[in-house]
Amino acid sequence: MATSKLQALWNHPAGPKTIHFWAPTFKWGISIANIADFAKPTDKISYPQQLAVTCTGVIWSRYSMVITPKNWNLFSVNVAMAGTGLYQLARKIKNDFASEAEPLVAKE
Repeated sequence: MATSKLQALWNHPAGPKTIHFWAPTFKWGISIANIADFAKPTDKISYPQQLAVTCTGVIWSRYSMVITPKNWNLFSVNVAMAGTGLYQLARKIKNDFASEAEPLVAKE
């Protein structure tokens, strides 16, 4: 049974013998790097970079569901990219805009 599942994976149109497997697999490095940056100070986060990561994740997540064969590895890595990008953008926006309002209240 395990042999047949491995053989099915190996011979799948988006299996390890194709670029459709390896490109998304290596793309996980971007999401992992973005997760590692969660500890980075928010003044070091770039709006354009995180917007690009987020948009790439959203656009390619949709694309991965309309192509044949469906590529679940591509879908999952792009959902992770969109999620980590949105989280980083939320951190940056919260720091840039919410933090500025707090000192004004403290002065009163």
